[in-house]
Amino acid sequence: MHLQLDLPTLWHNILAQLAYTPGEPLMFTSGLFWVLMIVFIPLYACLKSRRTQMMVFVIAFGLYFFYRSSGWSVLLLVGTALIDWLIARQLPRVSTAARRALVVLSILCSVGVLIFFKYSNFVVMNLDVLLGRNFHPLDIILPIGISFYTFRTISYVIDVYKGKMAPVDSYLDYLFYLSFFPCLVAGPIVRAVDFMPQVKANRRASREMIYGGLWLVMIGILKKAVVADYIAQYVNIVFGNPTGYTGVELLMAIIGFSVQIYCDFSGYSDMAIGLGSIMGYDLGTNFDFPYRSRNVTEFWRRWHISLSFWLRDYIYIGLGGNRCGTLRKYVNLMITMLVGGLWHGAAWTFVVWGAGHGAALCLHKACMPWLKRIPDNKVVVALSVLLTFVVVSILWVFFRADSFQTAWDVLSGVVTRFDTAYFPVFARVRSTWCVLLLIAIVTHFIPRATLDDLRQLFIDSFWIFKFLIFVAVVQTVITFSLADVQPFLYSQF
Repeated sequence: MHLQLDLPTLWHNILAQLAYTPGEPLMFTSGLFWVLMIVFIPLYACLKSRRTQMMVFVIAFGLYFFYRSSGWSVLLLVGTALIDWLIARQLPRVSTAARRALVVLSILCSVGVLIFFKYSNFVVMNLDVLLGRNFHPLDIILPIGISFYTFRTISYVIDVYKGKMAPVDSYLDYLFYLSFFPCLVAGPIVRAVDFMPQVKANRRASREMIYGGLWLVMIGILKKAVVADYIAQYVNIVFGNPTGYTGVELLMAIIGFSVQIYCDFSGYSDMAIGLGSIMGYDLGTNFDFPYRSRNVTEFWRRWHISLSFWLRDYIYIGLGGNRCGTLRKYVNLMITMLVGGLWHGAAWTFVVWGAGHGAALCLHKACMPWLKRIPDNKVVVALSVLLTFVVVSILWVFFRADSFQTAWDVLSGVVTRFDTAYFPVFARVRSTWCVLLLIAIVTHFIPRATLDDLRQLFIDSFWIFKFLIFVAVVQTVITFSLADVQPFLYSQF
């Protein structure tokens, strides 16, 4: 029996797998991505000492990664990088007035592209409601991750303008920063002032960084592909028809989404930071156990840290921060959180979500003189954490709901159709779902020192132990995986 290899067909199938397919972005949890990583990592290691060749290789992979997710929108990334690199190069050489004009031009270019792709249909549909002219949505495909690289390039130009860093001499270096694939699609929003010194140093990853990064990647995969994706199945069903469920089922869906979005986004961040670490780059920390927070202010210091600090440094402080009196401080907070809400999505539900967090932050700051008088004991801490989680979870309903009616149906249904007798029934019918939810919550409150010890134990262990852990993670993902790879929630932002 002769085995005939049809090379043209094989080549065609390979190219079909590698080509851009609308609606099927390349994700960290897809099999294709890890097949590519098996090729990428050894080649990257071989090229690491040859800096220019390594950078060209990583840029090419990053641009392909973006193309595979957003098609020819990758040219926007290349063009944005070129414009802002050229503008930043001119900032130290021109007058103060010209510098300000160049910064404004850069921001207008970056934000203009973002507004066109992300908010054009939002504006059109609102004009349709106001004017009744029967406008139709524009046929615009939102490039995945456009908000993240837009914020990174804005921060670079502003930091150069303020003298926090010198402009990058080489366009290749800047394109390397902006197209660095671990944080290209959904962050973290790593700033050039922190990243570019690492690019210049071009250090090799230490054993600690490589295995610590692998540990983070595995934790991230478990969070996303096991916990978040499994919990999402039930959450999606309930939010799709909230009037058809009891108050207990709606309450569990609310709690479930709070856990889902944390595991989804922090899982992506863990994978991104872990991949960066394996490559020898420190991308910082993006989540710091946010549901341990005792108030909303602390929550925003722990949740999506790179975005929170970006909003603080470039919006809140830019508006005057708390330097212009109490009333202005609250106004600045509200504006900042409204921008944060609208950044997450082009819908009024996101605006309400941002406004809710802004109001909660203002209320917390206004009550600080009285809150400081409350004893700081374990009971108070526990109640504070619980209250913060309740507030955050209620606001997550507006984040998740596709309309105000859906949000109202979910929240009102919890109150009007709540019966504790349904808890045992729910736990029995959805036992696996409840177990995963409980595991996610319990592990979230494991002491940091214990988690650090587990990570160090993995780093110091023999290779066979690492291999067995890796195999166990892969098997767990396969067991819980859905038929289709589920996109990261934050990749749409």
